Amino acid sequence: MLAKRERYGVFEYYEALISAFGPQGWWPGETPIEVAVGAILTQNTAWTNVEKAIGNLKRAGALSYGALHSLPDEDLAALIRPAGYFNVKAKRLKSFLNHVSLCHGNLKAFLGLPPERLRAELLSINGIGPETADSISLYAAGYGEFVVDAYTRRIFARHGFFGADASYDEMKAIFTSNLPEDKTIFNEYHALIVKTGKDFCKTRVPLCKTCPLGPFLDKKAHPHARETNNAPYAKNKRSR
Repeated sequence: MLAKRERYGVFEYYEALISAFGPQGWWPGETPIEVAVGAILTQNTAWTNVEKAIGNLKRAGALSYGALHSLPDEDLAALIRPAGYFNVKAKRLKSFLNHVSLCHGNLKAFLGLPPERLRAELLSINGIGPETADSISLYAAGYGEFVVDAYTRRIFARHGFFGADASYDEMKAIFTSNLPEDKTIFNEYHALIVKTGKDFCKTRVPLCKTCPLGPFLDKKAHPHARETNNAPYAKNKRSR
């Protein structure tokens, strides 16, 4: 369900976050295959666990398309164990790699598909949902897909942009309809949302008084935001 504020505000939120935190330099991956692997491994786990799993793959010399594709399932599962659900995620990685191999021959050709077709094919692969598909499309292929995650839902539902039951596509449309069509902004915005969710918009006790988005809240509806003091962020606000 969408809320009344769906038609405005998301760009001002971006400006507040980029002013407060600066560029985040995402995605934390050096190659397209590392980005794709990370996007699949990060499902239902913290990024710190993904980093451990990717570290294992690098030390084993297995973080390349060819090496991953030829690696036995049980060996892959053992290497990615720190990411949790390692048997399930090993199968998902193999489904991704097998699709690329059978349908396109290599990762470069797959990521070079037109954006609509790439996203559709990603969504057809077992274990890849909208968030993972958009992460791969944005960060590995360089297409302008806005990534919606749990932090996006939490922050912007609390700020009245949509209800807790809004669909992925409904939430995504609020951003793509009200932001410039700029993949750099999409890239940075997602990273800034993750930082805000981790550091301020916590599940149980949000730190609205010190959050750069605190001044945007309806303080009657959100008691944690009362007496907000964001002077440090105001000093760093950039001019347009």
